[in-house]
Amino acid sequence: MAIDNIMELIARAPWREAVTYRETWPHEYVVINKDGQQELLAAFCERIGRGEGVTCRFFHQTREYLFLGDYKYWTMTECPDIDLDAGDYVLNRALFYRDRRDFEIRRGDTGKRPE
Repeated sequence: MAIDNIMELIARAPWREAVTYRETWPHEYVVINKDGQQELLAAFCERIGRGEGVTCRFFHQTREYLFLGDYKYWTMTECPDIDLDAGDYVLNRALFYRDRRDFEIRRGDTGKRPE
């Protein structure tokens, strides 16, 4: 499968809810090696490497996010530092808020969406 077909890889991935963050910052994730998602991580990092990532802030953390469909995707480790032989990694995704919080989370913000 071509690395450019990231949407198909995303659709096939076994996303699971991050239950410990259900009430604070809801999101989903896949564990790359455990879930057999090396090709998805490679596609994500390829896009980041091509400059398609958007630098955003989550409180004091700054990282590159990839915006695709209705989701934003991120890793806790920068792509150049990922070594699948040395450990496992997580690819996260969260639905867009469709407001400033998609780009910068500040003190006092919550992950709850208006009902």
